[in-house]
Amino acid sequence: MSEHRRKPPQPQGGGRAAARRGQSGSSPGRRAAPRGATGSPSDSYGSDSYDSGGEERQYGGRAEARRAAQRSTGGGRRRGAEPTRGGRRAAPGGPNGPGRGRGRAAAVPDKKRLIDYPRAGKYGWQRWMPSWKLVSGLCIGFFGSLVAVAGIGYAMVGVPNEENAAALSQNNVYYWADGSQMVAAGSGQNRQNVTIDRIPKAMQWAVISAENKTFYQDSGVDPMGIARAVANMARGGDTQGGSTITQQFVKNTYLSQEQSLSRKFKEMFISIKVGTKVSKPVILQGYLNTSYYGRGAYGIQAAAQAYYGKEARKLTPSECAFLAALLKGPTYYDPAGNDGIDKTATAKANRKRSEARWSWILEQMHNDKRITDTEYQEAIKKYPMPQDRKASKGMTGQIGYLVDTAKKYVLNHSNISEKQFDLGGYQIKTTFKKANVEALAKAVKKVEKEKLDPKNRELDKHVQFGAASVKPKDGAIVALYGGAGYENGHFNNNADTSGVPVGSTWKPFVLAAAMENGTYRSDGPLSPLSKYNGNDHLKVKNNDGTYVLKKDNTPFFQENESDYPWGYISLRKAMEQSVNTPFVQLGMDVGMRNVRDVAEKSGILDGSFATLNPSFALGTSTPSAIRMADAYATFAAAGKQAAPYSVTSVKFNGTEIDGFDKPRITQAMPENVANNVTDTLENVIQNGTGKNALSLGRTAAGKTGTTDENKSAWFVGYTQQLSTSVAMFREDPKSAKLLSMNGTAGEKSIHGGDVPTLVWTEYMKAALKGETDLGFPEAEKIGVIQDEAGAPSPKPTPSVEPSETVTDSPSPTPTESTTPSPTPSNTCGFFGCENDGGTENGGTENGGTDGGVTSPPAPTDTTENGGNTRGNGNGGIFGGPEG
Repeated sequence: MSEHRRKPPQPQGGGRAAARRGQSGSSPGRRAAPRGATGSPSDSYGSDSYDSGGEERQYGGRAEARRAAQRSTGGGRRRGAEPTRGGRRAAPGGPNGPGRGRGRAAAVPDKKRLIDYPRAGKYGWQRWMPSWKLVSGLCIGFFGSLVAVAGIGYAMVGVPNEENAAALSQNNVYYWADGSQMVAAGSGQNRQNVTIDRIPKAMQWAVISAENKTFYQDSGVDPMGIARAVANMARGGDTQGGSTITQQFVKNTYLSQEQSLSRKFKEMFISIKVGTKVSKPVILQGYLNTSYYGRGAYGIQAAAQAYYGKEARKLTPSECAFLAALLKGPTYYDPAGNDGIDKTATAKANRKRSEARWSWILEQMHNDKRITDTEYQEAIKKYPMPQDRKASKGMTGQIGYLVDTAKKYVLNHSNISEKQFDLGGYQIKTTFKKANVEALAKAVKKVEKEKLDPKNRELDKHVQFGAASVKPKDGAIVALYGGAGYENGHFNNNADTSGVPVGSTWKPFVLAAAMENGTYRSDGPLSPLSKYNGNDHLKVKNNDGTYVLKKDNTPFFQENESDYPWGYISLRKAMEQSVNTPFVQLGMDVGMRNVRDVAEKSGILDGSFATLNPSFALGTSTPSAIRMADAYATFAAAGKQAAPYSVTSVKFNGTEIDGFDKPRITQAMPENVANNVTDTLENVIQNGTGKNALSLGRTAAGKTGTTDENKSAWFVGYTQQLSTSVAMFREDPKSAKLLSMNGTAGEKSIHGGDVPTLVWTEYMKAALKGETDLGFPEAEKIGVIQDEAGAPSPKPTPSVEPSETVTDSPSPTPTESTTPSPTPSNTCGFFGCENDGGTENGGTENGGTDGGVTSPPAPTDTTENGGNTRGNGNGGIFGGPEG
């Protein structure tokens, strides 16, 4: 028996197979006749022993065997070779004659198919493995199709006869809230084309070495770069792709800036045609004249003016390398910073990125032998720091800051890129009211003129103001003051800046947290009549009774601005006179996390919060003037919060763009909590550190704030119609660090109740002229009186009927005492009147203990420069940077 023939397994014991063997007279050891040998149909495929698995089947099943039999010639037989088990070929009719061919006929391949897949006559994995003929045929067909498509595309896509609208940059038009035009600004006035002979060779080689070394040899396209871009777009990733200079020129000049497959293919075909029809110098000239360099500058000539104040032909190799670096993305490579657009694009981070790419480009130029060794050593010697930003036409006074704020808002609330936006064609309607903006600027200038004399007093130099005015229950920014103006070299928007601690204007958030959450010792909200120790130089306690320790494990002492012995005073009184120690301990009892949460719900952004330590209660955080005005607007609106916004609609060439609806209003805190804060802050103006605001002559609430070493002073106040914040500070123009204002304006120190309150009052008089005095909603009694742990037990006192109003007629000329007076001061409100002792005006001429942030127990810098340094990256009004 052949070794290739598989011996069928024998049954174990009896069964039909054994009976069949017995009937056929088989002797022991003799094999039964193969199926089909007898010629019986049952022997062919009807046997139970075959079906039960006693013998491996030749075919896939009975149906297959039946089909095979039907294909046989002459009544089911098919002559010729047929495969048998084990691959052995049987002679016609079987090995013993014609009769052996009946039964399970062999499978024969069908008629040949055009594409033999799955493969006939193959079994197992071989059946699914394509043949080399099939693979090669498909490859030839695929590449042939690509060639055909490319040929058709090349024939159908032509080079446009005219430049697209994007290449012809336009202006953006900004409108006041009433619809009248504010200013037309943008790149429409900042683009000049120059011929290639007026562009330095160093600039030409800088972009070639950095972006397209084979520019003078390639056909205008980079197939691998296109493949990368297509793959990235297909999977939804970044649309980078390594386009050639020719492709960039085509995109800038003839196509839109959209990122799509159709635009990419058009770019490829047009680039091929341009590469064959236009000379390389003309292409390079067009690329350098249409590229965006930031600061609204399109083209190398405008960029040279914007960054170095010179014509392009006068640029040095070092300056050329700097400008070439900007082409990678001016938002992230302009050392002036663009953190209003992206919080990672700070001046420090941008300078680092710019220097790295600048030096790399010079290195590439040197390696490519485009500059000599001497030129390289001279160029790499010093980073060519560009000039500060300049005011473009119409961007003087406060207009530059208004446009800056509106532009940031648009970019942060849409998919429009800065490059697209600066191409122009947008119409932006803002929330700014011209009369309010002018009134705020006039108020600052008036007080500056009255109080400051920088020509004759050194300490009056470098004093700056920032201010913002917001509508409660709406969030619309109606006015802001950003600084002295672009035309005076001041490009930092002080209304939308960070790094200026807010001081005691933070205390209302501590009180609101106590009235909403209570303390760890209370069962519910805390009354503002609860008493806390107001004395100077007090140890601060943790909730477990232990003292807060500094890094050296010594107790942390909280200081007041004066050492007046207040004793245990109510929180209402402490707010009135801005005493520090009660609010630091209250913050610890409430939990600084709860204070932070209340401030955040009121509108303060996450990025402006300082470290949560005892001094957090005194305003070490650095929100912008816009955010502080908006947060106090939450109190004015009985707890309703609306995010600040500066744009009501945006159109592109007349077509409305979605996404600029009013912000949604939320209930940030219980209505009665907000109303009680307002009642307490009304008392600050009536009897406390904010008395200078009494001259407004209408119902108002507000809080003064001064920080450690008098580095900043604030006043934030509101009526039901407007909430306005005013910040004052001194800044070192070189380091941007805050300087002390001790001695400024000829005063021993500057407080929030002084100059900032005067500016606030002057503006609010003009802004609210003709408006009805709406007052504030009635505040209902809130919480339980629970004094600080350790406070003496209260002594019985005669009951006093509650007074509904603080005073009947506010005095237009409040008097102040320069020294502590033993005369007690009565604080009256709807709770009644209390006698806490103290001074009539807070113990000092400057408004009592107003602010005075002391060093925290574990000192931490609020800025990356290790001091109070301003920037545009932290207190943004629109999520991140202001804008």
